[in-house]
Amino acid sequence: MIRLGPLTPLVTLLIGVFRTRWTGRRFWLAAAYGVLCHTLFALAVGAMIVMMFFGLSESFGRVPQPWAWLANLALVLQFPLAHSFLLNGRGRRYLAWFAPEAHAKTLGTTVFAIIASVQLALLFLLWTPSGIIWWQAEGAVFWIVCAAYGASWLLLSWASVDAGAEVQSGALGWMSLAQGKRPVYPGMPTAGLFRVIRQPIYVSFALTLWTVPIWTPDQLLLAVVLTAYCLIAPRLKERRFAKRYGREFADYRARTPYILPGK
Repeated sequence: MIRLGPLTPLVTLLIGVFRTRWTGRRFWLAAAYGVLCHTLFALAVGAMIVMMFFGLSESFGRVPQPWAWLANLALVLQFPLAHSFLLNGRGRRYLAWFAPEAHAKTLGTTVFAIIASVQLALLFLLWTPSGIIWWQAEGAVFWIVCAAYGASWLLLSWASVDAGAEVQSGALGWMSLAQGKRPVYPGMPTAGLFRVIRQPIYVSFALTLWTVPIWTPDQLLLAVVLTAYCLIAPRLKERRFAKRYGREFADYRARTPYILPGK
């Protein structure tokens, strides 16, 4: 048995895929979803890192003013609204629309990751820059801010691994289908960063929004809206956890701070 801490389930799934015979419609269907999922995931994360680094002063949107602000606001809002909807019980049923009926349940995490990646890619690639730059870090300050930005992304990656890299990346669905087995979902995360606070993913995501080296009105709009989402969405998540895990979650909540260590 491979022991790589929180990465163990993902590595085990990956080894299982390589040991599986690469034949049959089911396997190649799973592989197609996997390629699509991870390609879009890389595109979305890459676009987010690069575009925010420049404070959204560079992108491909070209909507004329004053309509650009409405278009940008719509791009910002579509992510948290649809993301939260698809996470609740009613919304999850719509994920089945994007996979063959026989495999829709197995591919649930992969489809969710694909949709989230498309949303993020649209947000950052179709943004229309205002052309206004309020502040740009220079000299030693630039390198300090860049270090903070990089650390925020490392923290987000760490928290995502602790939460279950196989789920967060969308790999659980297609890798399970490729091997012809049911997905095994991780339990409630309580290890790693989740021992320090209950919501490390949302906190680290918010940190990426506020540690950029270039500030524009565009970046401020993005940071305010998505930080508000990072404050509201965990409450909804914890309601789901309370229903699913009951006493286990109640005990975890009692001993672990919400978003600030030691609070």
